[in-house]
Amino acid sequence: MLEDLTTAASSPTAWPAAYPRGYAVVDVETTGLARDDRIISAAVYRLDARGEVEDHWYTVVNPERDPGPVWIHGLTSEVLEGAPLFRDVAEEFATRLEGRVLVAHNAVFDWQMIAREYARARSEAPVKQRLCTIALSKELGLPLPNHKLESLAAHFGVVQRRAHHALDDARVLAEAFRPSLRAAAASGVRLPLHECRPLTEWADRPRTGQQAGPAANRSTGWRPSRRRPACPYPNPGRYEPGKRLKQGMRVAFSGDTSVERELLEDRATEAGLHVATSLSRLTSLLVTNDPDSGTSKVVKARQYGTPVVDEAAFGQLLGNVEPASDD
Repeated sequence: MLEDLTTAASSPTAWPAAYPRGYAVVDVETTGLARDDRIISAAVYRLDARGEVEDHWYTVVNPERDPGPVWIHGLTSEVLEGAPLFRDVAEEFATRLEGRVLVAHNAVFDWQMIAREYARARSEAPVKQRLCTIALSKELGLPLPNHKLESLAAHFGVVQRRAHHALDDARVLAEAFRPSLRAAAASGVRLPLHECRPLTEWADRPRTGQQAGPAANRSTGWRPSRRRPACPYPNPGRYEPGKRLKQGMRVAFSGDTSVERELLEDRATEAGLHVATSLSRLTSLLVTNDPDSGTSKVVKARQYGTPVVDEAAFGQLLGNVEPASDD
């Protein structure tokens, strides 16, 4: 497989007409992993249709709060003190993204962090689709020991110089994406593109710490704008493969989806299902496009014997949900 991919990546090929015309390879470093965390640095490598680098851009960002795990990203409060706010770089960032597919390693995370920053700035990122290089490596069947960026880089002989530095991580990913893209084109692989929708709900709560500045003590006042209503139907139990979903069933989601997660959850709620944020023995069904991801929900689903379906199958099931029993 490795020899075949290497040959395919380097040989001339008729380029698939359906492939995007340009890419923005992105990496962001953040104060943490939660939905109210902030971006502290960002880098973009713009690539043409065949993965060749056009230019690159990098900025640090003042998060107006504690910078989080400094031992990982190396950006202290002192370094970020004079950095621009996100709203000050939002326009330049947008010019780097516009008209391109956003490419990132674990793209759903980078996209959500970027989308929330634009939402806080009362704007939207000009991105319609994203591509996750983890998903692409699986489509190509690359023999990687894990899904870390360093493993993907090593596979293609790309040298990392400063891990967890946004500019170097974006460079490494751009150099690894190029042969991946060419191998996909040579093999006629359909790229795992996902729709990007602006995020309109998030929480932004102040955090304090030793390195927090005065701005860290100010709340911006952002809060989630709505809560889902409680499911009015009792849980009828687990979904049985080959049968219909039934109103009241508890459905959990894990991983990236082509339709924005909130929209999928809305559809499930409207159909009379109970959308669960965690997975337990009472969960009727887990929806995931990556059953081998090893996330906590996937692991628990295996342990509990919870049925698993992908997004496409779930979409079909939503079209014919059985009404709840009257008794």
